[in-house]
Amino acid sequence: MNIKFLLTTTCIATALSASAQKADVGYAITGDGNKDFIWMNIREVDLNTGTVTKTLFERSKTPYQLIDVNTKKVTTADAIKNGNIFSTTDYPTSTFVAAAALDARGKKLYFTPMRMGELRWLDLNIKNGTPTFYTLRSEVLNFSNTMNSADEAKNITRMVIAPNGKGYAVTNDASHLIEFTTGKMPVIKDLGSLIDAEENKGVSIANKCTSWGGDMIADAFGKLYIVSANKNVFVIDPQTRIATHKGTIKGLPAQYTANGAAVAADGDIIVTSANFFEGYYKVKLADLTAVKMEGSDVKYNAADLANGRFLLQKEADKTNQLEPSELPAPVFTGTESKIYPNPVTNGQFYVSLEGQKDGRYHVLITDLAGRTLQSTPVQVAKGKQMVRVAVMGRPVKGMYMVKVVNSDKQTVITDKIIIE
Repeated sequence: MNIKFLLTTTCIATALSASAQKADVGYAITGDGNKDFIWMNIREVDLNTGTVTKTLFERSKTPYQLIDVNTKKVTTADAIKNGNIFSTTDYPTSTFVAAAALDARGKKLYFTPMRMGELRWLDLNIKNGTPTFYTLRSEVLNFSNTMNSADEAKNITRMVIAPNGKGYAVTNDASHLIEFTTGKMPVIKDLGSLIDAEENKGVSIANKCTSWGGDMIADAFGKLYIVSANKNVFVIDPQTRIATHKGTIKGLPAQYTANGAAVAADGDIIVTSANFFEGYYKVKLADLTAVKMEGSDVKYNAADLANGRFLLQKEADKTNQLEPSELPAPVFTGTESKIYPNPVTNGQFYVSLEGQKDGRYHVLITDLAGRTLQSTPVQVAKGKQMVRVAVMGRPVKGMYMVKVVNSDKQTVITDKIIIE
C-alpha cells in the first residue's frame, strides 16, 4: 500500500480566538508535522480554532504501556526499544490509524490500527502519567488481520460513538458495519454490510472512488453519517444498515481529501485532510457547503478527528422541551400511562417524566422477552420533563416494552406499547 494515501491514488480526483471562548476539545490522528504521511500520533485539538493544543502520543518519543484485556499482558516501550515499531502488534499505533472515536462519558479514545484486527483505546483519565492503551483481539475483526496486505478494502477507516453509548465502525468497502460496547470488556458484533438506498442514483456506499475512506459522525437521533474521503456524505440507519446518499461537499479544494470529521459547537461539521496541508474546513449540514477555518493548523495533517458532540443536538433538545400542549393527543392510554401516543403509528412517541429528579435517563425499548432493541439517552431538567423518542429502524409490528432507567440503573417507568 502506498502509505501516502488512504485511498488508491487513481480515485482521488471564520475561526474565533481561543482566548474569547472555552476550548472545544477534540482529538486528531496525525503525522509528525514534517510533510509526512505516517498517521501514528495522537494530538488534542481546539475545534473552535482548528489548532493543536497538546500532544498525547508521539511516534518513537512517548513512553507507553499497552495492556491486553484478555491476557493481562503489559507491554512497554522498552520491550521493542530496538524493534520495528511499524510491524509489531506491541506498538499502539504501529500499522497507522485512520479511525478513532471519543467516548466522552468514559473518557476513552477508541481506535483500530489498520490491517491488525484489534480494537484499542487510550485511557484519557490519566492526565500526566504514562499513556495507557488497551487492546482487544476479536474473531469478529479477523477480516482486517492482514498486516502486510496492500488490500485497502477491509481497512476500518470510519468510527464514532453514538448517543446510545455504543461504538460503530465501517470498513472501506462497507462490507462490515461493526458495533461495540464501551465498558471494561467491549462486546464486538458484525452487523453486516451496508445497503444502498434506492434513491442513491448510482452513488454506492461501497464504491472505491466515491465512498471509501473519510470518517463517521452521529446525530442526536441515532443516525450515523459517513463523510467519505472523496467528499460524499451518506446517512446510515444502524438498525436497517441502509445508507442514503445526502450529497457531495462543495467548496473544498479539488485535491483535498476529507479524512477526519467532527461536530462543531455550532452544529457544523469540521473536516480535515490526511493528504494535504491546507487547514480545517467547516461544512454546513443543510447544504454541504464548506468554508475554510482561517488560522487553523496547517502543520499536522489529520487522518481522523474525534469528539463527543452530535449533529442536530439543538433540534433534539428542542423536541425534548416541547410542552404537553404542543404534543399530539394520546390515542389511548391507561390513567397512569406516561407514554403516548399508543399505539405508535408514526415512528415516535413521548414519555412524561413529570415528578422525576433532574438528570440523565435512558429510555429502553425491549421485546417481550426482555431483549433490548434500542436505548435512547434523555436529559430531564426543571420544565423539561417531556421527552421524544424516535423508534429507530423498522421493528416488526406488535407489542413491546418501554423502560425508563435512571443514572443509578433503577427502572422508574415500565409500560407496554404497540408499534404499528
